Amino acid sequence: MSKTMLLSLLVLVFSTTFAQEPAYQPTAENLEAREWFQDAKFGLFVHWGVYSVLGDGEWVMQVQSIPKTPYEKLASFFNPIDFDPAEWVAMVKDAGMKYITITSKHHDGFGMFDSELTDWDIVDRTPYQKDVLKALADECHKQGIRLFFYYSQLDWHHNDYYPRGNTGKSAGRPDTGNWDAYIDYMNAQLTELLTGYGDIAGIWFDGMWDKREADWRLQETYSLIHDLQPGCLIGSNHHRAPKPGEDIQMFEKDLPGQNKSGFSKGSEVGNLPLETCETMNHSWGFNLQDRDFKTSRDLIHYLVKAACHNANFLLNVGPMPNGNIQQECVDTLKIVGDWMDTYGETLYGTRGGPIPPADWGGSTRKDDVVYVHILNWQDDAFLITGLDTIQSIHLYSTGEALDYTQTEFGTVVDLSYTEPLIDRVLTIKTENK
Repeated sequence: MSKTMLLSLLVLVFSTTFAQEPAYQPTAENLEAREWFQDAKFGLFVHWGVYSVLGDGEWVMQVQSIPKTPYEKLASFFNPIDFDPAEWVAMVKDAGMKYITITSKHHDGFGMFDSELTDWDIVDRTPYQKDVLKALADECHKQGIRLFFYYSQLDWHHNDYYPRGNTGKSAGRPDTGNWDAYIDYMNAQLTELLTGYGDIAGIWFDGMWDKREADWRLQETYSLIHDLQPGCLIGSNHHRAPKPGEDIQMFEKDLPGQNKSGFSKGSEVGNLPLETCETMNHSWGFNLQDRDFKTSRDLIHYLVKAACHNANFLLNVGPMPNGNIQQECVDTLKIVGDWMDTYGETLYGTRGGPIPPADWGGSTRKDDVVYVHILNWQDDAFLITGLDTIQSIHLYSTGEALDYTQTEFGTVVDLSYTEPLIDRVLTIKTENK
């Protein structure tokens, strides 16, 4: 069957199946997946594609105003012969991460999987000629790591992505196109991803901000995903309040409720499981000149703060075009993983605690235990407010009981004989009401 015939058949199926789609009601399987997601706390984000060849980030086509025809030449240079999915997944497990979110298609439209709908993909256009997503999916299933697929709704390469949005105007595409045909194409690719790679934990959408007022036919797309895999979680990096049919809410380079990056101005925090994503340096995709890497201490603090905000932390790497992850990233993840070996219990399976996050740190909670994470504190005494059912307080790292006094202002804990670690964690036993 030709690619054109396959696309036409899928379009017919979509139009018949989703014409009268009822309002989305999460299945028991989906709700269970949401609980798992909140328990997981830590994942790896991977931005990888033909753009890595130029070593100038994943937006290089837009930033350097490269038309699609010369941009397509990059595929012939993309040959990740050093890609080792077993090594990647082992690194993720050693870092204490529970899932991977990887770009299946970024804004340049290039598929990192074997799509029957286009030849603009890794199998048809590169000398590598292998489906890296299939290899990674198989290894994730083997080693017990869950896999999410990032999928860009924005596409600088596809002619039917028309009318144009706010980006991709220098791609050299004709000033014509069929928007509905593009959405059909997108849904058909999602069908491929959700039927050829085993259980997929979620679809991580991005790019809708390029055309905020367009008819994205979200109900159709979301219903398609939930119909194919009911436990597959849907999230969209649209920088807005959650929309019907979404299962998780993401925040780009910001903790929930903050807007330091400028992306989250319209992101009202909803009631769905939360996630914040951040880079190792300043770039998502491989950037040869970006050597301003965050320290392991910075990243551990971000991970802890995310958990205290009741959110997961999705930490990004941008692999090189040969398939290797930069050694700076590997070394840092090893340090974070060693820390998680000791302190992971205070994050995994917890929810945001009763003591609100602040500049000094925050709290997480699991059943009748509250973990107070003191990240930035110099005084010998620490005041805890909002907890009036304290039974005991211990220093998590040593198990040593700490002296504390109940006052009219709250509970004052003596920290004079504790060392200022990356995270001084207090284990507080409370009455389970």
